[in-house]
Amino acid sequence: MDQEMLLLERMEPIAKITLNRPKSLNALNSGLMKKLADELEGLDRDEAIRVIVLTGSEKAFAAGADIKELSETRPVDFVMKQFFRDWERIRKISKPLIAAVNGYALGGGNELAMCCDMIIASDAAQFGQPEILLGVIPGAGGTQRLTKAVGMKKAMEMILTGKSISAEEALKWGLINRVVPAEDLEKEVLSLAKEIAEKPPVAVRLAKQAVLKAQELPLEHGLNLEQNAFFLLFSSEDQSEGMRAFLEKRKPVFRGE
Repeated sequence: MDQEMLLLERMEPIAKITLNRPKSLNALNSGLMKKLADELEGLDRDEAIRVIVLTGSEKAFAAGADIKELSETRPVDFVMKQFFRDWERIRKISKPLIAAVNGYALGGGNELAMCCDMIIASDAAQFGQPEILLGVIPGAGGTQRLTKAVGMKKAMEMILTGKSISAEEALKWGLINRVVPAEDLEKEVLSLAKEIAEKPPVAVRLAKQAVLKAQELPLEHGLNLEQNAFFLLFSSEDQSEGMRAFLEKRKPVFRGE
């Protein structure tokens, strides 16, 4: 892994990736996004890892896209270089992905946090989509994911004014899971990651898939997907272990089989 852009810490069964471009407040350029997608896909294949945490620095999770890079990009370049391909790769990660947000999560930073399955924020975090101030709009899912998270009217206000909101507002609006004191952020996130990592991995993956599909599918199709996943899990060793442990009044040991 390129230590200049990303830092990896393994605490099996948890992995933590830290965005590491401090001079630019972790601005997201194409090189960083490719390395991040590569690393996440590697961890997704790694059987020793069950949950992934993504975080930034004390000042910024990510303050936005790399404006210098964007200002020099032509429309045809976005198409030919498949500019958002790595964002799609991140969206398809099957293991639980938790964002630990401190400081700024603006523009692409907010979009990246929203790509994660859960967001835990410090009380110093700020969220926003300020692209309108630069003459453009969000391009990595901001108009879509933000609207699904907070509703049309609040998303419209954030996107059309470019104003950021506090962590407390983000919690109230439903954008994030919880707010914690900055000094407790890592502890709280790792505690949540550990709790999820103790659950049966196959069931966790299928549950994540079903919840994400609920955002996209009509209810009838979503129910069919849920039922098929439910049926499939009865072929897993973890299902047998979980129910046997319940009946035997002991803690189950899930192996992802």
